[in-house]
Amino acid sequence: MARIFILIAAVSGFLSVVIGAFAAHGLKKVLAPEMIDVVKTGVQYQMYHALVLLLVALLLIHKPATSGLKAGGWAFILGSLMFSGSLYALALGAPRWLGPITPIGGLCFLVGWFLLALAAWRMKSES
Repeated sequence: MARIFILIAAVSGFLSVVIGAFAAHGLKKVLAPEMIDVVKTGVQYQMYHALVLLLVALLLIHKPATSGLKAGGWAFILGSLMFSGSLYALALGAPRWLGPITPIGGLCFLVGWFLLALAAWRMKSES
């Protein structure tokens, strides 16, 4: 599972850089400034959660039996897809009914952070 999370984190980080660069340069003349800001928010959260997914993967390598880590990783992935993905789609003109997907993605992020904290609480120290 750690390998899959590392791969997804790498792809997500890569895409956040590509999307951010494209928004800053390629979309600047096409989208309104407030829509560029929407894309920037999506990129920012996608990168944060690519990095935390990488952390989860590394924790899984060192503490594979810690409950909550895998579920937390999947929550971060789902959150990135729903939160950032819906922001990208909305900025590019997707129908407004897609808007309620964004806070559901945010809720997935919160679940992921909660599960990461719970996993840390449950880890046995190596003293």
